[in-house]
Amino acid sequence: MTAPLHGYTVVDLTSGIAGGYATKLIADGGADVVKIETAHGDPLRRWSASGAVIEPGRHGALFSFLAGGKRSVVIDPDLDADLDLLDRMTGAADVVVWSPESAVAQKISPQQLYRRYPHLVVTSITPFGLDGPWRDRAATEFTLQAWSGGAIGIGRGVQDRAPVSIGGQVGEWLSGAYAAAMTLSFLIRRHRDGHGELIDLSQLESQILGLTYYPVTYFEMLGRPWRTERRPTVPGVAQAADGLVALGCGTAQQWWDLCAMSGHDEWIDETTELTITEQANLHAEDLYAWLRDQRVDDVRDLASAFRIPNSPVGNGENVTSMDHFGERGSFVRHPEGGFTVPNHPYRLSGVTLRPPCAAPVLGEHTDAAHAAAPTPRPGPDGAPARDRLPLSGLRVLDMTTFWAGPSCTHILGMLGAEVIHVESTVRPDGTRLIAGIPASEEQWWERSPIFSALNTNKKGLTLDFQTERGRDLLRRMIATSDVVVENFTPRVIEQIGLDFDTLRSLRDDVIMLRMPGFGLDGPWRDNPAFAYIIEDASGLSWLTGFADRAPFEPYSVGDPNAGVHALNALLLALEHRRRTGQGVMVEAAMVDAALHIAAEQVIEFSAYGALLQREGNRGPTAAPQGLYRTVDIDEFDRQDSWVAIAVSTDVQWEALRRVIGDPEWASNPELSTHSGRRAHHDRIDKELAAWCAPRSGDEIVATLWPAGVPVAKVMQPHRQLELEQVRHRRFFEFVGHPVNPAAPHSTLPISLANGPKEFHRRPAPLLGEHNHELLAQLGLGDDEIAALAADGVIGTEPGTAKRVTR
Repeated sequence: MTAPLHGYTVVDLTSGIAGGYATKLIADGGADVVKIETAHGDPLRRWSASGAVIEPGRHGALFSFLAGGKRSVVIDPDLDADLDLLDRMTGAADVVVWSPESAVAQKISPQQLYRRYPHLVVTSITPFGLDGPWRDRAATEFTLQAWSGGAIGIGRGVQDRAPVSIGGQVGEWLSGAYAAAMTLSFLIRRHRDGHGELIDLSQLESQILGLTYYPVTYFEMLGRPWRTERRPTVPGVAQAADGLVALGCGTAQQWWDLCAMSGHDEWIDETTELTITEQANLHAEDLYAWLRDQRVDDVRDLASAFRIPNSPVGNGENVTSMDHFGERGSFVRHPEGGFTVPNHPYRLSGVTLRPPCAAPVLGEHTDAAHAAAPTPRPGPDGAPARDRLPLSGLRVLDMTTFWAGPSCTHILGMLGAEVIHVESTVRPDGTRLIAGIPASEEQWWERSPIFSALNTNKKGLTLDFQTERGRDLLRRMIATSDVVVENFTPRVIEQIGLDFDTLRSLRDDVIMLRMPGFGLDGPWRDNPAFAYIIEDASGLSWLTGFADRAPFEPYSVGDPNAGVHALNALLLALEHRRRTGQGVMVEAAMVDAALHIAAEQVIEFSAYGALLQREGNRGPTAAPQGLYRTVDIDEFDRQDSWVAIAVSTDVQWEALRRVIGDPEWASNPELSTHSGRRAHHDRIDKELAAWCAPRSGDEIVATLWPAGVPVAKVMQPHRQLELEQVRHRRFFEFVGHPVNPAAPHSTLPISLANGPKEFHRRPAPLLGEHNHELLAQLGLGDDEIAALAADGVIGTEPGTAKRVTR
């Protein structure tokens, strides 16, 4: 059986992780990906995060992982014959993925490519986008975290230290996953009319979506930020008697159970107005003291019995030996060098995905490319179809809740699918309940900014699955749906009898997308899995924080990362169905997606024996790299304002020296190289901190940025709308609502040459808002629908189940 993307040709004009990962996901789907390089090769060939020496003529393990199965064609950008070959190759391709770091890509802009060959889907990956006032500004993944608000996130860190960024270059990986998903989406649209698209992806906007929790919508709707200070999640990652253990409470019940589990029933207060986080922080020291006397396995056994989210704390050394991942086959040996890599981030029944392959030798396929002399395709016939939404006509039954699942279906809705969000009045979507709106307020369940931000363009249906009539109506809805998405623990779907075989009996070509936390099999499969536990288990937490204390949980990336990976899997399944007519069961476990964006840790350890460690705000790609306090007083009357500076090249270092006055300390010749600056990082930090301290953030940015030095103000997340680049690109759209005030809602991290220009077409649904419309489509009359409401099978307000059966 051929892979879903067999027959597609992709020209990879990128360098670095984001482009490499985007094209890897597409290559694993079966596409022919041709990597274009100069004779010097992609710098990623020589990269190792631990500084391992790559032998001449070989390439690094991370490059092997990202470039496996691709072809390598060397182009000399100074030779007309080579540029002619590049022109013919791009003109004959289906997709071009472009990033400005590629020396060859600098010879031709994505706009030129799209104008010359309008059948192409051209995906550009840049820090800020192709247009706007910041389009040519210097940036690194680290400074983008600062601009996005991701360096502060939703309260990560501690108030008596600098904010701490998320380790592991997660923004690069997220951008790659979004780029792959957007590319596959607009290939679907090209099937309708033959016209391609220029997808202008902003890494800043990808980080806003992946590293923060809709803070602008929250602030604008409620008039207050989600968090005002940094504090660790409690208990989070904690020290037990024999190692680190991760525990988390996502609901009040889980907090009460943790109180009981630790022997402190007196901490339970069902009348308090404090949030779970605030209650946990009150008792943090006593809780940590109890944990220090317990063994990791004992704590986890107890927590699992209480159904409290828990996991061991993974890193590059130990994660591959965890029993759950071993039983699931989550890691495999790479054929090139025998190091370990994550298996695919999703599983598709009856669909072939490319296994790990060796990366090409530099220029291995150059001669064959010259000999083949591909002919560019003719342009598409006729004008583009008026409907520029790629997923129009697709019906999705969205049985998801909280963040990971709805973030996937939300993108489907923004891209044109009809998404029916299913809840029950007994168990509404959890994001309706987390805004801290008093139950005394009218329609309090409709006022959550998080629910609003995640569910625009969807229709709302309530069904009580615990009743036979509710299950019968659900089955009838499934029969009308192309896709069914759910993110419950596996046992829930089994209990209501909705496995894939059952769904196929209702509709033969249905695609079922399941998004369990830990997967459908393995010893942890029924464990509750909130984002932070996924981050802990996969290794994402390990690199976040300071070396002298337990890791901080990123507390954001686990959910949206799972959502965009699930979207990639679903798009592969849709292409398989288009070609074969067959339905597909997709398993997109949250933890498998997280293992992928943490892959570098496992690769470095298994290839070079290097265990990557937390370095605070330092990192392997730039030196100096750090957050430095400014003179500004923040909006909470604290001297807690910071700038991010990251010098990733020797040229940037010389520019930094020059604009800060070429001080004597910076003239040390050892500082002229990256390795020298790494060795003297403490001294550089001290001097840069002294230079920044009397200056405002605006002054520092205005001094360094025009000189080409990557710099950023560390933004409070709810201030994202103040960024002129974000406003220019209309990343936020104002959405009205029947209960809430109109508020800005984030969209997708892309701008498009050929539409749509807006992504939000309707607000998030009220609870059960479309019950009558959707049930009438099934043939139910007004009296039948009224009876269902009277018996509590459907409804429009939260409440207890009536459980009446007729």
